[in-house]
Amino acid sequence: MAEINHQVGIKAPPEKIYELLTTNDGLSKWWTNDISGAGDVGSIIQFRFNGGGPDFSVTKLIPNKLVGWKHSGNMPESWVGTEILFELKVEETQTLVRFVHSNWKETSDFMAHCSTKWAVFLLSLKDAIEKGTGKPFPNDIHIDHS
Repeated sequence: MAEINHQVGIKAPPEKIYELLTTNDGLSKWWTNDISGAGDVGSIIQFRFNGGGPDFSVTKLIPNKLVGWKHSGNMPESWVGTEILFELKVEETQTLVRFVHSNWKETSDFMAHCSTKWAVFLLSLKDAIEKGTGKPFPNDIHIDHS
């Protein structure tokens, strides 16, 4: 199984980052501006991009340390069975956010696209916290011309 793996340092306490990973308002500041359903373990978060998009079930929540999601409902075929983890670790004057999108069946052009887009959105998370303004969809950085 393949995985996407990124890490970004954010100059903020883990509590602030955790909030942006676990609430509708927080998620809408860095990933997409159309989100509903964030909540406790078992909640289904609906992320919408021009009306369509993936749903994820919240599988793990350890306050200020770990957030886990698993695919739920309609999503790209390649994402079926995949899981997402955000691990937060304080190191000196920053919190490291380790992002893992695991259980891909194979590496592909779509996986490469998703890896780059996840990096774009993780930098949007960083900007949302450090600069006060992220770049969630539809104002994100476009990586191709499709």
